[in-house]
Amino acid sequence: MSKSYIDNINPATGKVYSLIPDSGKEDVEAAFQAAQKAFPLWSNTSASERARIMQRIADLILENIDALALAESIDNGKPVSLAKTVDIPRAESNIRFFGTAIMHWSSEAHIMENSAINYTNRKPIGVVGCISPWNLPLYLFTWKIAPAIAAGNCVVAKPSEITPMTAFLFSELCIEAGLPAGVLNIVHGLGTKAGEAIISHPKIKAISFTGGTATGKHIASVAAPMFKKLSLELGGKNPNIIFADCDFEKMLSTTLRSSFANQGQICLCGSRILVEKSIYEKFKTAFVEKVKKMQVGNPQDAQTKSGAVVSEGHMNKVLSYIQLAKEEGGTILCGGERVLLNGENEGGYFIQPTVIEGLGPDCRTNREEIFGPVVTLQTFETEEEAALLANATEYGLACSIWTSDLNRAHRFSSKVESGIVWVNCWLLRDLRTPFGGVKNSGVGREGGWEALRFFTEAQNVCVELSSTH
Repeated sequence: MSKSYIDNINPATGKVYSLIPDSGKEDVEAAFQAAQKAFPLWSNTSASERARIMQRIADLILENIDALALAESIDNGKPVSLAKTVDIPRAESNIRFFGTAIMHWSSEAHIMENSAINYTNRKPIGVVGCISPWNLPLYLFTWKIAPAIAAGNCVVAKPSEITPMTAFLFSELCIEAGLPAGVLNIVHGLGTKAGEAIISHPKIKAISFTGGTATGKHIASVAAPMFKKLSLELGGKNPNIIFADCDFEKMLSTTLRSSFANQGQICLCGSRILVEKSIYEKFKTAFVEKVKKMQVGNPQDAQTKSGAVVSEGHMNKVLSYIQLAKEEGGTILCGGERVLLNGENEGGYFIQPTVIEGLGPDCRTNREEIFGPVVTLQTFETEEEAALLANATEYGLACSIWTSDLNRAHRFSSKVESGIVWVNCWLLRDLRTPFGGVKNSGVGREGGWEALRFFTEAQNVCVELSSTH
């Protein structure tokens, strides 16, 4: 077993505050063995008992919401208010939703008149791998684990080495709730070591991954030749399309959120704002005014709207894209600089919310995922031009459309190359719906029955009926 550790840094201070196990291949093998040992009993545990345990886990998340939200804020740099109102409640909802869903999971039957009956037996896969990112740590960790264990699988899971704390705290809650040993096995460490060992393990039969497109491409290259099931939720460069007939005030307040929530570190953030030309100046003036008022500060301060980005390396990447935007001819309307705070936060990784105009659809700034508090503004005059701009990247995860014309909303939605379309809203989620992207934004769908189908194998059983005389 690995005896080495990795520094865990608080991004709001830039200082090490805990250590993470630097797990390797041997640790993943131990986790797999524990999962394999637990699988026969767990896969044959009744759906009602699995549901009972999961509801207890959900209850414990809710009971510990303050501690979990604070841990998430310290570990990730996000405002504690965001963690308490979004991340931790969603983690509880994930566990509760799939714990309930498994009680309503049913198979199909197909009757061949008087000759035979076919029924579909959906069997848990076995041991599966779940790898989650750093931007919404417990939110996305539970989004993967919940359907996997609900369906009767055992899991080897790796949270991001950048934000491991709430996964550790979650493991304690699972033990307290009575989840049998071996059903969930959390391996901390680097993607290049622990993550690689999970995706390449010959007996881990499915991989569910959320993260960057380049990493997803590598996972596919390793796992696909081994014929593993793959669910890849990858990057986004999402358009926020604003027509002149929108509800302007609602659009404006929501666009502020969809641009900069979690410091822009959400795969669903609308980083390309496309505005109908007739209202562009009005929008630009009002939007920039609001952005300038956003308070960047200590994530544990209840008044903070924008916290730290997740790491020094990520901060430097985001700042390099802002510099690139200038070199490509963009104009910085506000922001664009690192924020230097005083006191305990003087070494923190803070960036001003940044708005850029004057760049076309073909530049790198508008085509590559920046994943920070940076948005660009572009204009359009017709629906056709808006659609061309919206689809002008290799990504296709999500988009928002703002219009009061319902016919246009339906018409335009079908033109956008996007797995998710929000009309006059953003991040309004129903966990029953399929979630995922097209193009380079991923493979497969999560959520609802889609997730339970992914974590099961469909077996068709055909029974011939005896002829009667």
